[in-house]
Amino acid sequence: MKPIINLNSISDIGKFIQQGSVKHPLVAIIDFSKVDEYVEAGTRISCNFYSVMFKNYCINNMKYGRQNYDFQEGSLVCMAPKQIVEMDSEVEKRDDIMGWGLFFHPDLVRNTTLGIKMKDYTFFSYETAEALHLSEKEKKTLYECILNIENELNENIDNHSQNLIVSNIELLLNYCSRYYGRQFITRKNSNRDIVAQVETTLHEYFNSDLLKDKRLPSVSYLADKVNLSPNYLSDLLKKETGMNAKDHIHYLLIEEAKNVLLGTSKSISEIAYDLGFEYPQYFSKLFKQKTGNTPQEFRNLN
Repeated sequence: MKPIINLNSISDIGKFIQQGSVKHPLVAIIDFSKVDEYVEAGTRISCNFYSVMFKNYCINNMKYGRQNYDFQEGSLVCMAPKQIVEMDSEVEKRDDIMGWGLFFHPDLVRNTTLGIKMKDYTFFSYETAEALHLSEKEKKTLYECILNIENELNENIDNHSQNLIVSNIELLLNYCSRYYGRQFITRKNSNRDIVAQVETTLHEYFNSDLLKDKRLPSVSYLADKVNLSPNYLSDLLKKETGMNAKDHIHYLLIEEAKNVLLGTSKSISEIAYDLGFEYPQYFSKLFKQKTGNTPQEFRNLN
C-alpha cells in the first residue's frame, strides 16, 4: 500500500499539481483544464482543508471514506479536512477536461459566521454515491460564485478581501445545500426504498437479541446497512419523514418500550437493560422526553 500524501497547506496544492505558488495562503481556485493530471493507481491523498470539486468526466474508481465513490460526469463532491481519498486506478490527462476546485483552510473561516455554520453543511461528510448532480443552470450559478472568489484573489489584498471571499464561499455552500435538497426531492422513489429498509432493519434489530448483546443500534450501524454515510442518511430521512436517523431509532425504541411496559410485569430497570441501556435512568429520561411521562407513569396511566 502506498503511503498517504498529506497536503497540509493550500500552497501544497500548487506543488502537488505542479502549478507553482498559489495567490492566497488560505484559499485557492484550481482550473482543472490547466492541470497536467496524472495520478497513479493506489495513490492516497489527505488534505488538511475543505475541498469542493466539479469535473465534467467520471472518476469511477475513487475511494473516499469506506467505499468507492462514483464521481459521475457533471457532479460535485465536497470533502472535509483529514478525509482520505484513494485512487483505485490511474487518472490520466485528458484533452476535454473541464472543471474547477475550491480549496480553503479552516483558518480562513475561523471566527467568522461561516466558521460557526460549517458543521451545518453535512454534505462535507457524505460518501459513496452521494455526489451532488447538477443541472446546467446550477452549474452556472456555482461557477459564478467561483468567478467572484477568483476575481477577489486577483485583486490586491486589503481589509475587505477576507470578508468578501468568505461571503462568496458561504453563498456557494448555501447553493449546494439548496441543490442537495432538490436532489433529495427528485430521488423520492429510491429514497422511499431506503426509508423502508431502515425501518425493516430497526424492527429486526429490536425483535432479535442484538439489544442485549450489542446495546442500542447506532446511526453508523444503520448507515452501513444501507451503504450510505451517517450524515447523508440522516439528511435523507429528515427530508422524507421529518425525523433524522437518531430520531427514528428513538421512536421505534420508545414504541417497543411501551409494548413491554404494558405487556409484561418486568421492572423499569429490567426493561431498560433489555432495551440496551446500561443505566436505567437514561432510559427513563429519554422515555419522558419523548412521551411526557416517566415509564412508571405511562404504565400506571394505561
